[in-house]
This record gives sequence, C-alpha cells and structure tokens, in this order.
Amino acid sequence: MLFSSTYKMIDSSCECLHKAKGSKFFAYAWPVKSETEIKNNLNALKEKYPDASHHCYAWVLGHDKQNFRANDDGEPSNTAGKPILRQIHKLDLCNILVVVVRYFGGTMLGVPGLIEAYGNTAAECLAQSSITEYPILEKYTVSCPFGLENEVFKSCKQFQASLSVMAEQSCFSAEIKIPLHKADEFKTHLSLNYQINIEYKGIE
Repeated sequence: MLFSSTYKMIDSSCECLHKAKGSKFFAYAWPVKSETEIKNNLNALKEKYPDASHHCYAWVLGHDKQNFRANDDGEPSNTAGKPILRQIHKLDLCNILVVVVRYFGGTMLGVPGLIEAYGNTAAECLAQSSITEYPILEKYTVSCPFGLENEVFKSCKQFQASLSVMAEQSCFSAEIKIPLHKADEFKTHLSLNYQINIEYKGIE
C-alpha cells in the first residue's frame, strides 16, 4: 500500500573506501529495478573481488519499500546487512542495491565495531550520491470515438499527464501516465465530461 505520491532514488552508481583497524571496506551503490539487476551487480563484484572476506549487502525494490533484503554473508548475524539497510531507510530510498566488500585486516572488530563499520561505509557511499525525488505514476489506457481525442490531449496537459498514442484501430486509444495524486481527479474529469473509457494498467 502506498502512503506517498513520490519516491526517491539515487541517480547513478557510486562507491567509496572505508578503513577500520586494518580492514578495508569497499562500498558500492546502484540504482536497480529488478532482482535480476541485483544478481548481476553482485556477481560482477564477486568476480572483481574474488578473494574478499565478505560481500555483504542490502537492497530495496518498489515504491512502497516492502520488498527488501539484507545479507551478512558470513559476518555475525545482523552486523552487516541490517546496518547497510538502515542507511538506505534513513534516506528513504527505493530501487537501490548497496554492497560492502570487506577485506579482513587481522584485527577483530567485535559486534559493535562491525555494525559501526558497515553502517558508516554505506553512509559514506550514499553521501556521495545524487538523490532525486520522482512522482509515482499511475498508468492507464484511454479509448474514445475519433473526434474526442483533442479533449484527451487537453486533459492530459491540464493534469500533467504524458500520453502515447497507440496503434489506431476503430477508435482513438492512448497510454496515459499521470502523477498518483492527480489520477482520481483526471479519471473523474474524463468519465463525467466526455464518457471516455479508462482502464487501469498499474503503477510506475
């Protein structure tokens, strides 16, 4: 369930290096849209750092942020993945993967030290990123008899919706993307004033 009409993402990948008592922590963050992208980025890092002690990570997918995971990759439970995830949640980000690769330096950090090191490394990496807030968009298809399409175009402009005309058949049809907070008013406007058919297609 969505409680906001916007979401935040990092604009591009970023990375940093953090050191703690001889251990090196390499952090990487990517904007991602699917678990396939997440898997590919994780595999690329494992190929780049095959001899690292740990590849710990956290990710969040979806505007509602309900699809997420944190992985300690062999570190003591909840000392790596969750501290990384907390930094993601702190910035209210979604569609993001953050990985922290550790090379053990010979000195044990202990549970508090690990939590601090992984959390700080993720925070330093995200501090270098550029974050943008986007409107959540609802997608619809609209169809109407030819002659009413100008009303659709004018309505889209009025409610800040984008429009892509679909292949012409026996009537005018188009795909509409509209900010979530304007969708209900837009639908009411078209259906009451012009009796235009509107079909919900999902969220983007």
